[in-house]
Amino acid sequence: MGEAGEAGGAGIRRHGDRLGVRLLSGSAAIVLGLVLALVAGAPTTPVLHASDDGWVATWAAAPTGAEPGTEEGMAGRSVRNVVRASVGGSGARVELSNVYGTLPVTFTSVTLALALPGGGPGLREGTVRVLTFTGREAVTVPAGEAALSDPVRLDVPAAAALAVTAYAPQPSGPVTYHHVAQQGSYVADGDLAAAVSGAAYAEASARWRYLTAVHVRGPAPGPGGAVAGGAVVVLGDSLTDALPAEAGTSRRWTDRLAARLRQERPGRPLAVLNLGISGNRLLRDASPERAFNGPAGLARLEPDVFAQAGARTVVLQLGINDILKRPHETDAEELVDGMRELADRSRAAGLRVVGCTISPFLGRAGVKGDVAELDATRREANELIRAGGVFDAVIDIDAALRDPARPDRLLAAYDSGDALHPNEAGQRAMADAVDLSAL
Repeated sequence: MGEAGEAGGAGIRRHGDRLGVRLLSGSAAIVLGLVLALVAGAPTTPVLHASDDGWVATWAAAPTGAEPGTEEGMAGRSVRNVVRASVGGSGARVELSNVYGTLPVTFTSVTLALALPGGGPGLREGTVRVLTFTGREAVTVPAGEAALSDPVRLDVPAAAALAVTAYAPQPSGPVTYHHVAQQGSYVADGDLAAAVSGAAYAEASARWRYLTAVHVRGPAPGPGGAVAGGAVVVLGDSLTDALPAEAGTSRRWTDRLAARLRQERPGRPLAVLNLGISGNRLLRDASPERAFNGPAGLARLEPDVFAQAGARTVVLQLGINDILKRPHETDAEELVDGMRELADRSRAAGLRVVGCTISPFLGRAGVKGDVAELDATRREANELIRAGGVFDAVIDIDAALRDPARPDRLLAAYDSGDALHPNEAGQRAMADAVDLSAL
């Protein structure tokens, strides 16, 4: 198992405070990372996510907090996350996060493999790669940080199912997780990170644990051998995060968008990264009792967008929870000003910025407040977005999903049943509303 090309910059990455404090910049961040790594006995090479080193994130998820009930970690258990690549490559590496942990966590076995296409925790024979971190199979990830593996050679086809398995033998702090994955995490007792059979992985969970990114580099396998041209990072809420009550893969609008890019622009495909967090807002952090709804979108830019390998475009799909959740945002100008700030900061980081209009929600049960006023805020915000001057391009999600006869409501054919979340057909309509040239 040789490395995929030259040294891949493996090591420890510090995430910064996900509740809004900005990351340290420049040499100060590097020095701090080195000091912390030395203290913890972890690898000492800081991770720098550059867009010009050939690496592109093919999959990513936003960590949403410390998983309840895992106060001592998952000692003596193997955690296998199954995810789907959006673009392919001939080399790969993974990122494991302890950003919400309170103590260091040590992984002694970490593997990457192609998962069985039919789903589940089983692996394809001959594809298991034992991962190392600056040359060592064991890695200690300090609290508040993440570890990026050394690269391995592995032919990763576009749209392939991937399995990343991590084993931690000792107790640690709580597990950093993504709350609403609706797919893909399995647990087995003992060190079964390299086990091809999934038979021992009897415990399934609709959450992703520890894993926050998979990167690829080089030409994808197969005729043509296309090399990924970068990543589109979608910063969203539950409309992006997952389909309600529908576990499964490849049904989110971001998956459909990735498929469109592969089919319609195959020469230099773009990865599509789903950084949705259910319940997320643009302007406000989650309430303490629902911390898994995540920090405000404005606070998520650095760790969840700018840090993604190969990021070139950010798509913003936020705002509906700012209006619906208490305290309600009823000032459309204030909401759009937040979008404008996000766009300005993203452009300053060298990214193209695409914004989504806010979809209808009338008929949603349990909304507290003047629903007519809330809908008026949504409509005014949408007009400001459509007028231009905020984003480089606009995806009109509102127009794609609304009922022409009742434009304040979702079209019945696109409604999952709660008057808020699009069903699978609605997710397809969202993806089909994207002008690919805008990305």
